[in-house]
Amino acid sequence: MTNTPTERPLVEIRGVNKYFGEHHVLKDIDLDVQRGEVVIVIGPSGSGKSTLCRSINRLETINSGEILIDGQKLPEEGRALAQLRSDVGMVFQAFNLFAHKTVLENVTLAPIKVRKMDKKTAEARAMELLTRVGVQDHAKKLPAQLSGGQQQRVAIARSLAMDPKLILLDEPTSALDPEMINEVLDVMVELAKSGMTMVVVTHEMGFARKAADRVVFMADGAIVEQASPDEFFTNPQSHRAQDFLSKILS
Repeated sequence: MTNTPTERPLVEIRGVNKYFGEHHVLKDIDLDVQRGEVVIVIGPSGSGKSTLCRSINRLETINSGEILIDGQKLPEEGRALAQLRSDVGMVFQAFNLFAHKTVLENVTLAPIKVRKMDKKTAEARAMELLTRVGVQDHAKKLPAQLSGGQQQRVAIARSLAMDPKLILLDEPTSALDPEMINEVLDVMVELAKSGMTMVVVTHEMGFARKAADRVVFMADGAIVEQASPDEFFTNPQSHRAQDFLSKILS
């Protein structure tokens, strides 16, 4: 981690509540993410993990509380929200690549349109990133010509192309065949080692142990506990976490 004790957290979440109808999905969430920190959010299905992740760049609106990115309160709409989203990368479960554009076009689109980067510079940067995630040989292919693991690595490169302050990854391996999961996790581990600030929702406990600075455990819409990976996996404090780990690590 690169932060100093006096530096303001990159992400500040204060008293956040979210409802879907009568269902209370996020309950009084308080969470800071420091610059350069890798926070991995785990917990049973339906615990609010993905909703929390999507709330950080306002893909989900919140009912109360506040979220600040780099000291700025999350804008509600318009140009300010678009600017925020350009600074916060998002990698989804389902890749969300443009099917009719090549891999290279997918990665260069936002830098050209949003950052006003010239095409030649954007393409050179895109090729660097595609090389970094190991899919440079597929630059001229359409997404449908790639495996799921390759498409997800392109999606990660696309997020990095905007030079974001923060990357959110919402269960990025859950839609992949088992043999493709490790190739994406390897890219994510390298990203974590590079000092990128990351919030990752995942079921991959091995990745959490290897890459996390901090594990946040959620259940029933609340943060139940948070600790270093070593502390959490060897000595969970809550009965809820003990029960969860006994089921998935047995």
